[in-house]
Amino acid sequence: MPADDVLAAVEAFAARIHALDPKAAVLGELTLSYQGRQTQVPVTAPVKAALAEALRSYHDPRDFGSCDYCADGRLDDNFLCLSCGRPNGLFGQMLTERAEGHLEPPSLPATD
Repeated sequence: MPADDVLAAVEAFAARIHALDPKAAVLGELTLSYQGRQTQVPVTAPVKAALAEALRSYHDPRDFGSCDYCADGRLDDNFLCLSCGRPNGLFGQMLTERAEGHLEPPSLPATD
């Protein structure tokens, strides 16, 4: 199965869960259609619960969270808000405090 075959992935997921409780009653079918292909996946109570939990608990590794300071900002991989530009969270607080108290070191004397 190719890694991007979403229909096969959902079918395999449901089959793995269903195998743990093969006598579970089918509550309905989930009909999926993608790029001209279609499949019907039988949904039992365990499959329904597992699918809902899997979707709720998924965290995209590109998502670094939301900004504490503005309403709709998302954070970049440096924890800077893409909307307001402020650093966020404990890292942002420490960065801001250090930047406020930063003193340039004295210049070194020129050597000949």
